[in-house]
Order: sequence, then C-alpha cells, then structure tokens
Amino acid sequence: MQNFQLYEHASTVPAKCYDRQKWQKGYQSLKQEFNYWIDDIEGEIPPNLQGTLFRNGPGLLDINGQKLHHPFDGDGMICAFTFTNGKAYFQNRFVRTKGFLEEQKAGKILYRGVFGTQKPGGWLANAFDLKVKNIANTNVIYWGKKLLALWEAAEPHLLNPNNLATLGMEYFDRVLKEGDAFAAHPRLDPNCEWDDGKPRLVNFSIKPGLSTTITIYELDESGKIVQRHAHSVPGFAFIHDFVITPNYCILFQNPVAFNPLPFVFGWQGAGQSIKFNPKEPTRIIIIPRHANTSISEVKILETQSGFVFHHANAFEQDNEIYIDSVCYESLPTVDPNSDYQETDFDALSPGQLWRFVVNLNEQTVRREMLESRCCEFPWVHPAKVGRLHRYLYLGAAHAASGNAPLQAILKIDQVSGERQLWSAAPEGFVSEPVFVPATDAVNEDDGWLMTLVYDSAHHRSDLVILDARNLHQKPVARLHLKHHVPYGLHGSFTPEVFEINHFSI
Repeated sequence: MQNFQLYEHASTVPAKCYDRQKWQKGYQSLKQEFNYWIDDIEGEIPPNLQGTLFRNGPGLLDINGQKLHHPFDGDGMICAFTFTNGKAYFQNRFVRTKGFLEEQKAGKILYRGVFGTQKPGGWLANAFDLKVKNIANTNVIYWGKKLLALWEAAEPHLLNPNNLATLGMEYFDRVLKEGDAFAAHPRLDPNCEWDDGKPRLVNFSIKPGLSTTITIYELDESGKIVQRHAHSVPGFAFIHDFVITPNYCILFQNPVAFNPLPFVFGWQGAGQSIKFNPKEPTRIIIIPRHANTSISEVKILETQSGFVFHHANAFEQDNEIYIDSVCYESLPTVDPNSDYQETDFDALSPGQLWRFVVNLNEQTVRREMLESRCCEFPWVHPAKVGRLHRYLYLGAAHAASGNAPLQAILKIDQVSGERQLWSAAPEGFVSEPVFVPATDAVNEDDGWLMTLVYDSAHHRSDLVILDARNLHQKPVARLHLKHHVPYGLHGSFTPEVFEINHFSI
C-alpha cells in the first residue's frame, strides 16, 4: 500500500497551497469503465455504513482527442460506491445517451455544447444547428425504486442501479414529453405536511424566453408525479437550483440576458450568449407548493445584484423565509477563445455563503454574509431539507480569503458559530461533500461526510470518509481508487445495497 499524505489541518499548509498544473490534471478524461472491490484503504470503513453513494459528472473531456471547450459539455459518467459489511465496491459507467453513442461510433464531435464546444469546421459548420445533446452529466438520484441521471435541459435517463447500465429515458408515465426539461437539483422533502408526513421529491423545470415558464413537480414515494403546476414570470431566466420549505418553492432569477444571434449563427454556444447585468437586481421568486398556503400566487421580490448557482437550504420561521445560498458578484464568462484549464483564480471573485431573509407581509428582503471563505457545493442533513438546520457542510478553499480551487471541507455550526475545516491541500482537490446520517444518530451531525478527492501526486482519486462531528480528526477512512475520476458535479446516497452485477467492458 502506498503511503498517502494529505494535510489534516489548514494551519499546516501555506496560504498559496495549490499548483495550477497539478489541479489541471484532474480534468483528463477517464475512458475506461471499472468494477472492483476497493482493497487499498487507510483507516476502516464503519461497519454500520450500509448503502450506495452515487456520483455524476463529465467523464469525457474530449472526443477522440478533440478537446471540449468546457467540462460542463462532457458526457455524464456515473460512479457508484457500494458499502456492505465493512467493504466497498466501486464501479463507473458512462450514460449511454443518444449523443454519446453517436459520437463514440463516429469518433468525433457531432454536437455543439451549451458552454462553447463546437463541431469541427468553424462557424459555417455550426450555424443554424440548434440540436441539444442530452449529456446526463449533472446529478444522479435514487427515488421511487428508480436510478435517474439528470441534466437540467432535458428528460432523465433511467439506469440499472445494480450495474449502471442505461435502460432508456424516463417520462414518469408520460407526464413528461420528449425533450421536456427536468432539473438536476431536486429537493427531497423528508416530511410532506400535505401528504400525511410522507417524503416527496420536489423538482422544477424552466422554459426560458421573453417570459419564462417555471413548472413545479412533486413525486410521491413510488416515483409518481402527483402534483404539477406551471407559472409564468417576466423576463429570461437562467436558474440551476432551487430550495423548498413545507409551503414554498424558492428560485433566484439571476440578472442575465440572452442574445440568441451568436448561438444561431454558430459563433458561440448558448451558455456563452448569456450575459450578466450588474445593474439589474436579483429576483427571488416565491411559488406556493399548495393552494391553501398563506399566499396563493407567485410573489417576486428584489435584492442586490448577484449570481447564484447553488442553494444550501431554506426554512420558515416567525413568518419569514430564510434562504442560505452561495453567491457570486457576477456570472463568470466562458469566452470562445478561453481555456478552462488556464483559469486565473486570482482574477475571479469567490463564491461566498449568504443568508437572505424574505418577509412576505412586508415585501422585503434583507441579507447577511455567513461565510466569506471561498466555498461551493453546500449540503445539509437530509432530514433538515426545508427545515431549520444547525450545520452546513461545503467544499471550500484552503485559504481563508481569496479565490482558489476547492481543497477543503468546511463545517459551519450556525448556533455556536464554530468552523471546522479539513484540508486536502496542497496535493488534493475535493468534490461536493455528501452527508450520510448514522443509523443510530442522536444529534444532527452524527454521521459521515463523503467527498471524492483528486490526489494530484498519484493521479488518482480517493473517497474520503470524515466523521461529521469533528473534522479536526483524521479521516475515518481513505479509499484509494486504482485511477482518477475527473472532477464531478453532484451525487446522492441511498441506504439501499444493490446486487453487484459485473458488466463487460
């Protein structure tokens, strides 16, 4: 077993604690599909940790050597870690989308990407080609006995949870139509007050234009859509995430505009044609989940200009709605001639954690910064979704100030104000932390944090399991993979332990 050193405490690493060339190596494609028992482990997997961690993200950053312009255009690759009896089994598999199969057969890029990937041949080869490739690369959830790979601009792909094989598209008993969007950030209401306390999955879709249609979906435990309602809001909306409370769905309409002409004429991708307007306010859209809430119509309130990709949570208290979100001063641009691997972190403003407090009676919004450290990918205990939470977990920069790659996991105690930081710097780069409650949990932070860490020193990835109660301790376990996994996006954990079916590579 190779010795693997990561710095456990932030104080042991200098402030400038990353090397951009080492960070870049995590953006190499992983073209192989694996399945094996993980036998290179530091520490010990908790014997009462049973279930499956699923992760999704772009696994291909090139097509037969033709580099994609941005990772967000990469084909989705699902990773699964199955925990049973103190052991862990790993497998990864690409989602066999229509576009993936076509491009693998052709050996070249056939589709334009939302974030700037173009077909070979210059603008003439791309002009008026508005086909969208469903890349299924953003999130993966297990709900209603179905494993779903999600990408916000199209319908989900249905997967076999045993071996990750792609089974087809999921339309929820034809409620969705071909090409309908189903966002990549569903929220799981652990205790729906309008359904006898049963859990529900709540999700949304947007259809942007001069006005934008927002559709809310609610799915029961069986995976059936039991509620759907659509609402029109003024203006173009680019919305990636949302939050819920027992009574409301809350979305932030970022102050952006879309000019379709550069996209239509093949000069750049659709995402590159979205421009941030710092002179316009951010709008907070409040949509009632049920007809008999305190408001029966959509409310839109304004706050200071900023951009939000991800929210941590929301809750209702004292007739106000509290929303914790990671905010940026503006939307970073993806220029046609830029190279994402040459990102100048120092030139960009960091994402920071803010709290917004909405008073519907007074039609006001106030805000305060909760955390100035550069952070992203927030997470709370799943039982606290839509409810008052004490602890927040985030991917974070190692240094307390400035912008940088995510190299640490940050825990914030919103009662005591205490911060705990576990750092993988200088060689390690972390992913989204997933909180898994312990089966015998008493307190809100009884459980584990799981994060996939790219180890640039060995060009491999490790699944790091932390004791969520105390991040100052060394990891409970580090599971060393035999290879790297490209930087991913989102994932989820289910207590289900699926039958392990090997597949042919």
